Amino acid sequence: MNPISQVPERDSVDPHTCRSFYIDGRWTSPAHPASMPVVNPATELVVGEIATGSAEDVDRAVVAARAAFSGWSTSPVALRVGILDRIHQLILERKEAFAQTLSLEMGAAIGFARAMQVPLAAEHVRVARDLLASYRFRTVENGTAIVREPIGVCALITPWNWPLYQITAKVAPALAAGCTVILKPSELSPLSALLFAQLVHDAGLPPGVFNLVNGSGPEVGDALARHPDIDMISITGSNRAGALVAQAAAQSVKRVTQELGGKSPNILLPDADFAKVVPLGVMAAFRNVGQSCSAPTRMIVPRDRLAEVEALAAQTANAIVVGDPASEETVLGPLANEAQFKRVQTMIDAGIREGARLICGGPGRVAAFSKGFYVRPTVFSDVESLMRIAQEEIFGPVLCIIPYDTVDDAVRIANSTSYGLSAHVQAQDLDAARAVASRIRAGQVHLNHPAWDPHAPFGGYKRSGNGREYGVYGLEEYFETKAIIGFG
Repeated sequence: MNPISQVPERDSVDPHTCRSFYIDGRWTSPAHPASMPVVNPATELVVGEIATGSAEDVDRAVVAARAAFSGWSTSPVALRVGILDRIHQLILERKEAFAQTLSLEMGAAIGFARAMQVPLAAEHVRVARDLLASYRFRTVENGTAIVREPIGVCALITPWNWPLYQITAKVAPALAAGCTVILKPSELSPLSALLFAQLVHDAGLPPGVFNLVNGSGPEVGDALARHPDIDMISITGSNRAGALVAQAAAQSVKRVTQELGGKSPNILLPDADFAKVVPLGVMAAFRNVGQSCSAPTRMIVPRDRLAEVEALAAQTANAIVVGDPASEETVLGPLANEAQFKRVQTMIDAGIREGARLICGGPGRVAAFSKGFYVRPTVFSDVESLMRIAQEEIFGPVLCIIPYDTVDDAVRIANSTSYGLSAHVQAQDLDAARAVASRIRAGQVHLNHPAWDPHAPFGGYKRSGNGREYGVYGLEEYFETKAIIGFG
């Protein structure tokens, strides 16, 4: 039977009690019973438990994905478009369940989960659907056909900070391209991934096309990277994790794309509207409690405007409502897990020790909370480029204000880290902003806080990784290119 005609039987899962993996179109027990707790970062209480997998579970998922590849890779475009459309519709229909789950598992304020985490995730599916409908898989030039074919079985490793958003950013273009996938979500925020697996099941995706195996990086992630029957691995995570995956994957010469860390600059040129762009810059840096690899956490400002910037930044940071993520009034909930809370505390202490001037926030929990990983929104000024807080990714609500004397100096500071993921430039003179943008070594540059563009390629220079996600550039990461010469 053609695997494309096999619609999986309806099944259902409660993510809070699920100790199964989704393999070959059904929920199945792990090869070796093992589990780990899921902790609510707002209360530090266990709210669920997930199964953790092994290399044997990875083998089962790869066998299923490989068996499904021949049917899915040659399936009609209209069929894949239809299934992506159904996935998109179901995300929107189930948006409240996703928002509540995201808030529970990683502490996102419920308003932010509803307004950003879920809708932007749905956009990745919509964009993949629309691109697929019009994509030219074959072109002919001078008698040679250039054919784009799906690369094969893809392992997708996603992080804990934007759980659903990063899943759809990888899964949607992979499915559109005709690939089959094995997803390993972060074990620190896995519940939304279980909901997503149920959703693609309900959307009618054929068995084996999408598989999910939970587990740790050293166990499941390493097994995926080393597996000889996986053709590509895409990881979003830390530099350390990305390097380990690339090293393991090198044995089988599979394609590796990496979206890793960032230490993004935000250059305020002298003619910028400071009263407008400083508050916007603070909020952009602190979005998702600062847990975004592209967060513009280095605000680079004219030295003679430093006092003005400090006042505006402190006023903005001090007005942020930090609190219970279930409250509609909350802007920032807790950090997503205990390890990240400790990391941010360490970095705040490092900033103080190195002599950066603390203008608001600081170490310790938010005063109103004795439990939960709540961090005080923190702003340092007079930060020097070589300080640890200006060089290392903090991944929390910590902003560094760095003064500059000339525009050349500002560009030098912007490029002075090992990262190159994203950057911002603020100016009323758009030509001046464009000129500075052209000199910044980063995969994305945002001029004057533009609206998010789901078609804009996202990825980094230097240690921020390689490859691109989003839009047509993200779709084409999942293709091989074949030339048929003498095609006519």
